[in-house]
Amino acid sequence: MDIAISVQGVTKRFGEETVLNDVSHDFEQGKIHGIVGNNGSGKTVLMKCICGFLLPNKGKIFVNFQQIGKDVDFPEDLGLIIETPGFLPGVSGFKNLQILASLKRKISHEAIKETIRRVGLDPDMKKAVGKYSLGMRQRLGIAQAIMENPSVLILDEPLNGLDKSGVKHMRELIKGLRGQGKTILLASHNQMDIDELCDSVCEIDAGVITVVR
Repeated sequence: MDIAISVQGVTKRFGEETVLNDVSHDFEQGKIHGIVGNNGSGKTVLMKCICGFLLPNKGKIFVNFQQIGKDVDFPEDLGLIIETPGFLPGVSGFKNLQILASLKRKISHEAIKETIRRVGLDPDMKKAVGKYSLGMRQRLGIAQAIMENPSVLILDEPLNGLDKSGVKHMRELIKGLRGQGKTILLASHNQMDIDELCDSVCEIDAGVITVVR
């Protein structure tokens, strides 16, 4: 069994509050792993620690065998959508992704346009992102996460704000990504998303992780 993400004895505190308490879990490569839990349970904090946005007080996290905060600050081959995606409101969706892609220069303009089409948006639409609906912003956030073809995806409530057809479209997209061998961590409050998409499920409650299936 190949492990894409290994969380080893991770504790994260904010002042007196312990949000993650000695969390250990291995996430197998090429699977969709559901993370469930109530608001404030520690799901998003765990995801931010895996991404390198937060450093744990104790413990280690490895992504593709590289230790976060030691070997790399941010996992090199990772795409993510955490909380509301932050985009420049005054320019188009394509322009936003173009600016982000220019940081690594891994993909062409045509590849960006193709990714935008994959999530059900029009890459030639001139509308500024500030005028997008919540569902359109969410689609653009997913496009941003997948556009550079990362091997690991962290998706925190990726189907928020989507209508029924949008949810169906994105579920098929996420299944297709698994079919390409991607490792996906998916947090969702929607039990149907978890039931339909996930190969394994773990629950975080009061900073403690337990395997559900």
